[in-house]
Amino acid sequence: MRCTTIPFIVILGVVLLWISHTTSAPPSKKLVRIGVLFPHAPPDSTADVFEQALQQLGWMRGQNTFLEYRWAAEQYERLPQLATELVQLPVDVLVTMSTPAAQAAKQATTTIPIVMMFVSDAVDEGLVVSLARPGGNLTGVSSAYDDLIGKRLELLKEVVPGLSHVGVLYNPRFPGTVLAVRETQAMAQALGMTLHLVGAHNYRELTHAFTALQQVRAEALMVLADPLLLRFEEAIARLAIERRLPTIFEERSPVERGGLMVYGVNWVEVIRHAATYVNKILKGAKPTDLPVERPMKFEFVVNLKTAQALGITIPPTLLFLADEVIR
Repeated sequence: MRCTTIPFIVILGVVLLWISHTTSAPPSKKLVRIGVLFPHAPPDSTADVFEQALQQLGWMRGQNTFLEYRWAAEQYERLPQLATELVQLPVDVLVTMSTPAAQAAKQATTTIPIVMMFVSDAVDEGLVVSLARPGGNLTGVSSAYDDLIGKRLELLKEVVPGLSHVGVLYNPRFPGTVLAVRETQAMAQALGMTLHLVGAHNYRELTHAFTALQQVRAEALMVLADPLLLRFEEAIARLAIERRLPTIFEERSPVERGGLMVYGVNWVEVIRHAATYVNKILKGAKPTDLPVERPMKFEFVVNLKTAQALGITIPPTLLFLADEVIR
């Protein structure tokens, strides 16, 4: 019987060729697609913080991650259409900012995981069944409006002894403020205060709102945040100083521009926390198994320059409690 022997040099050549091919060929990588739905217009520092948080968790844009942004530019009626666009791409996970964006995403899909941030109250808004057991495909970070609003009113009362008439500035076209207005009314009633609600959607309405507050003799002003009013934060601070109205905000930036106080969640920490939810989901976790969490870190900032311009004295106890005092 004749046996055919393959020359050793041929075998060695084939092996070396195979090794060379397997080591030099780059492994195929599937880019994870993350959809991000914002109610406002770019540019926005929120997106930068979110991307940095993802990078720290190993999700690099252009390497293993592709980010699909959709901006509603304060046209909130566009959110359902933009959410549908992201779902149809499709994306592997959908991140939303604000209650209206989360609601639009939930209506657009029941299968793609959704991570929400900056929502008023996820349970009351019908986004999740409960915080501990969200159910469905949505999880993330939910604020506690009642606790925060009550604290803001109390801080105003510390600054304005005997405070009884409080103005509340909000954007009536922003769906996310509906719950905030309701909670503010309930808290004010419990504290024996009278609220004066004034709405504004543009600068002209903003000036009219301050005129109305002056007519009803409002003694202080609470501003309910929404993406549009944040564009007028410097004007709001200026108008409040002109009318000698102490102000309290939900976000830090208006106080840096002349507002008196802010008491609210640390939005940077909220964004970073939302990124950890995205990381867990991309690694196999299911939204229904990830409890919705409330922010644990809050910040209280006082602008002493504004207090001086208003002719008021901030009690030493408040200055001691402040995380930062702008002098």
